[in-house]
Amino acid sequence: MDLADCRDLLGHAEWADALVWASVTAGGLEDEELRARLHHLHEVQWAYLHLWRAEPVRPRELGTFPTVAAVRAWAREYYRELPACLAAGGADVGREVRFPWAERLVQRFGQVTPATWGESVLQVALHSSHHRGQVARRLRQLEAEAPLTDYIAWIWTGRPEADWGNEDAA
Repeated sequence: MDLADCRDLLGHAEWADALVWASVTAGGLEDEELRARLHHLHEVQWAYLHLWRAEPVRPRELGTFPTVAAVRAWAREYYRELPACLAAGGADVGREVRFPWAERLVQRFGQVTPATWGESVLQVALHSSHHRGQVARRLRQLEAEAPLTDYIAWIWTGRPEADWGNEDAA
């Protein structure tokens, strides 16, 4: 995996997240389960961004986001900050990333081997995809349209940039 692969994975993630958010905002959905799923998806993205920037991980509790729109604004902020991080620290995809929660993993699995920066990008992409699937399920339950966010759909459509729409709409 090289930096271009990492940029692709994170570019797809932003595109897919923007599509999900377009569905959420188009439906004017203010659902507690949806807000919690979206919060978790972006909480993990932020945690890794902090790790990549060698900053302390600063979790933001769900209660600090009283509305779905507040979570969207936070997600949007992540994607505004991500390019600078990629430009500054992404060149060495093979460098080891230290996880503050590694000790809990040692207790669970007995040992933990190091992960590289590139592998952590893949983790963010896969984890985000998993939770976008949960959000899509909830959208369908709420009778809203769930967008097609598959990586291959992004490839087929020419790797489009994320469309966050009218920033003031959320």
